Amino acid sequence: MTVTIDGPDFVALQVRDLNAAADFCEQHLGLRRAEVSPPHAVVFDTKPTPFAVRELLPGVDLADTARPGLGAVLWFQTSDAHQLHDQLTAAGIKILTPIADSPFGPMFSFEGPEGYTLTAHGG
Repeated sequence: MTVTIDGPDFVALQVRDLNAAADFCEQHLGLRRAEVSPPHAVVFDTKPTPFAVRELLPGVDLADTARPGLGAVLWFQTSDAHQLHDQLTAAGIKILTPIADSPFGPMFSFEGPEGYTLTAHGG
């Protein structure tokens, strides 16, 4: 029998400034820290897949890239994409793609910690 995988069960973004990235996720996205995180990361209590920001792994230098994560797409579900869009805009967060209809509900992309492109959808 061939062994397969079930799908992603943990997602983390590598960042230069762990505290600033964790603060962004808490203040602007409303994420709550999990009860336990390793010393080099902040894990958030997200469902169904845990999400974290973590210190850079050895050999990773984000100073060499203008857009970390280029080529990867990371979507977050929200109860109200329009309201989140308005909150982020009011907070001065850079909106990268305008809110639009999609098969997954209203969606838009914005600049997350350290320049990562994040997409929110739902509601």
